[in-house]
Order: sequence, then C-alpha cells, then structure tokens
Amino acid sequence: MSTEEHKSSLADKLKALGVKVGTDLTPPKPVSVQPIEEVVPGEYHQTSHGEAFAAEECYPADYLHGRFALKSEVPLDMLAAWARDSRLISAPPEAFAYLDTETSGLAGGTGTYAFMVGVGRFEGETFRLAQFFMRDPAEEPAMLEALAKFLAPTSILVTYNGKAFDAPLLITRYTLHDIPVPFQEYSHVDLLPLARRLWRDRLPSRTLKYIEEHVMRAPRSSEEVPGYEIPYLYFDYLRTGDAEPLKGVFYHNEMDILALAALLGYTSELLADPLGGKVEHALDMVAIAKLYEDLGQWDRAARIYEQGLEADLEEPDFWEATRRLSILQKRRGDLEEAVRWWQQAAEKGHIYAHVELAKYYEHCIKDFAEALKWTEAALAQTRKSGLPEYMHRHWQKELEHRQKRLIRRA
Repeated sequence: MSTEEHKSSLADKLKALGVKVGTDLTPPKPVSVQPIEEVVPGEYHQTSHGEAFAAEECYPADYLHGRFALKSEVPLDMLAAWARDSRLISAPPEAFAYLDTETSGLAGGTGTYAFMVGVGRFEGETFRLAQFFMRDPAEEPAMLEALAKFLAPTSILVTYNGKAFDAPLLITRYTLHDIPVPFQEYSHVDLLPLARRLWRDRLPSRTLKYIEEHVMRAPRSSEEVPGYEIPYLYFDYLRTGDAEPLKGVFYHNEMDILALAALLGYTSELLADPLGGKVEHALDMVAIAKLYEDLGQWDRAARIYEQGLEADLEEPDFWEATRRLSILQKRRGDLEEAVRWWQQAAEKGHIYAHVELAKYYEHCIKDFAEALKWTEAALAQTRKSGLPEYMHRHWQKELEHRQKRLIRRA
C-alpha cells in the first residue's frame, strides 16, 4: 500500500469513528484579551523612564466610607503625642498621603516588588485617589517616578503596617533603580499599632478589612478579592495579557486607601475627645484610658477609666479596669479614691487589692494591726483562689515576708 493510500485509509477510519480530520476541524475561537485601560478608567503619565499607567478617582471630602467621612477637622495633638511626632499637630489635611501597595509576594527583599501602589491625598475639598500600575516589570522605574510626582505636595505618610512592609519595600525598589525616595524625610503614621491598642481586647482580628466591617461599618462588595490571591492574579495577567481579572485587585486597593483616610479621622476624633460621646463600647473607652495613662496624662486617664467602668463591661474586664484605675489613683496621690476601689475589689477576692490595702495601712496610716489583718486575709485568699502554681508561690513568698515584718511591728 502506498503512503497516500495509507493516509486515506486512516482518515476514513477516523471519520468512521466520528473524529474530525483535516479541513473538517473547526479552528479554536480567539481568546478575548482586555488591556488594562479597558478594565479600569485611567491615563498614561509620561516620565523620564517611559509611560506609567494610573487609574484615578476623585471623591468629595465629606464622602462617607461606612459611617465616617474621609476628612476630619479635629486637632491632632493626641495623635501626635501617640506617634511621638510634633509635626502632625499643625499639619493640614493636604499634607497627608494615604498609601497601600499590592505586591508580588510577602517575603520582602529585592525579589519582591510592588506592581500596584495606591495613594490618596486631599486637594482642597476633593480626595484624589490614584493607583499606579505596572503593566510589565520593565515599567517599574516609570511607575516609581510617577508615584514620586504624585507624592510631591505631601509630607506625611499614612499606612497600615507600612513601617514594617510597604515603606521598606518601596525604599528598596527606589534604591535599586537609583531614584530618590520621595518620602524619605516624611512623618509616618502607621495605623496598625494604634488599631491594636484600641481594639485588641474587643475584636478577634485587627486587619484593616475587619476594622472596616466591625468598627467603620463598611463591608466590601462582591468585587473584593482575598489578599492572598492577588499575586497569582497579577502573574496570570503577565502570562496572558488579560487584565479583566485584575478589576477586583483595583477595587481591593481602592477600598484600603479610603479606609485609611476614614480610619485616621475616626481615631483622631476618639483620641481628641473620648468623653464626647463618640466612643460606643466600654472596652474601647478602657483602651483609650490606658493610652492616656501611658502618655502621662493621668488626670484625663482617670476620668476616662471612670466613664468606662460606668458602662457595660464583662466582669473580668471590669475588675482589670478597676485594678488599673486604682493603681493610677495611687500614682496621682488620690489615696482616698484608690482605697475605695481596693475595698470593692477585695470584697470580690482580688489578692492585689488586699496587698494594696495592707501597704496603705502600714506605710500611710501606720496601723500595723490593720495592715496585718489585710495581709493574712490575702494569704487565706491565695490558698483558695486556684491560682497557677507560679503565681501562688509569688504571692505566698511576698505575703509571708510582709506578715513576719508586721507581726514584729504590731
């Protein structure tokens, strides 16, 4: 059989089996690929390193992200005290740049880059939000230069975990391309440590998205994509050129920027006037009192603790706040008020309160018999309190030593 006859015979057999061959094959449909400018509205910025793409949106300053406006006019004295940066006190809203990156991974180092940098700033009564996007890794210098130009009118960076991640990452990328770091001398307000201070006792998570949902009442729409998927979506884009799946990434980044602006305003209001009715949860009030206490503003801290104790606290939280307030009153020199709180706590079996009362009667009143009574009551409490062994040993050693001394003095 000739070669041609063999091919014909094979083709006939395949056709008989229902397999299409030769010109009978239907060509595959072309894959639809959408470039980035068709997916999100934006424009190209010309730089000395080439073009950089940026999607831009503008919001009115009174736009509400959840319950809170993007712009707040409250004094920033307490925020400046917490951040230990006096430059914040007199800074106008136009000085702040709210920044968040989307990256190729979380490892850091020279192998990680930011393929998207979202940043927002105020221009009068408008909040201008730009998302600089790298269509190809070769465009990184152009993107960084365009970002620097956008940041030029500002002097304060606001991020969420940016001191540990976003800022060092961008500094590395600017350094690799020998481009001056635009925010090198900026003040930097990282809101993650503040969120932990305010909500670690009340909320199980302090991610920005969780704070949005449970504090700001700003749940995200179905466009949201989980953060862990974002690097893979970008790598798929580099492989296929189809930007359609990135629409959710732009949405995610945009919501992060809006949340940063609203959160800075809200936390500033909480710190500036915690007794003004803005604090809705008693645990938040106690957290603010602790912050004031740590900043040395003891008189104000005492009033904030007292207001928190008047609200609806769970019993363990109530007694922990009572302990903090009583010790604070002692440091302030208001022993009468401290004794009142110690007596309440002692009635509930709190050992520290017995010990503080023993110290008070020994050192302040010089009533050694009364001090001995409180010391022995504390010892009895340690025996029935079910304390962990290490705590039991600690209290027993201290109290027995105090007991021997008081017996001699009494």
